[in-house]
Amino acid sequence: MLQVDNLHVNYGQSEIIHGLSFDAKHNETLAIMGRNGMGKTTLFKSLIGVIPSVSGEVKVDETMVSGLQSFERVGNGIAYVPQGRMIFPTLSVKENIETGLETSKSKKIPDEIYDLFPVLLEMRNRKGGNLSGGQQQQLAIARALVSNPKVLLLDEPTEGIQPSIIKDIAKVLNDIRKLRDITIIVSEQVLSFTLEIADRLLVIEKGKFVHEDLRENVDEAKISKYLSV
Repeated sequence: MLQVDNLHVNYGQSEIIHGLSFDAKHNETLAIMGRNGMGKTTLFKSLIGVIPSVSGEVKVDETMVSGLQSFERVGNGIAYVPQGRMIFPTLSVKENIETGLETSKSKKIPDEIYDLFPVLLEMRNRKGGNLSGGQQQQLAIARALVSNPKVLLLDEPTEGIQPSIIKDIAKVLNDIRKLRDITIIVSEQVLSFTLEIADRLLVIEKGKFVHEDLRENVDEAKISKYLSV
């Protein structure tokens, strides 16, 4: 569903992503793990087109999206939930979700969204800025889902969220995969969360992949060493 080939990305004068190649299959959840500053966010911003790549190719469902602007990549099936969630604090929950409908044929929020996130139905008229961190994360995922993406990118979804809510988010991501033929790519540092959702793990260090495992083969102690400061 997503193919990345020899991707190079600069941030200012520094090359941050050094020729990364990987793919993610239909209905697979792929986790990209690494400490802060290793290139996860730069990679995700490049995939959605916020940061241009220097070279390399990105394809979604065999369609080349390299060189396209962010809104065009959304139209081709990529959705992005950024680190820090970036919801609109002065808009209501309902209005926040509706901002994700711009590329959708329907302008009505599907009932399925509120089935996945019942707390958002209860709070649909509340301002986004008045939600807890966990509720804002659910709102950001809901906003991304209404564009009917083929690939959902989630950057550090557990950051600043209580452990009990992290479990809820893991359940929602697994439910999304049951409901839709969607590929989920998540950047993370919390191994317990990753093991609840991911089929496969990649570890990134200084803009290069240094380790890969299927979930069932993961050596938790080895992955933890990559994640420790």
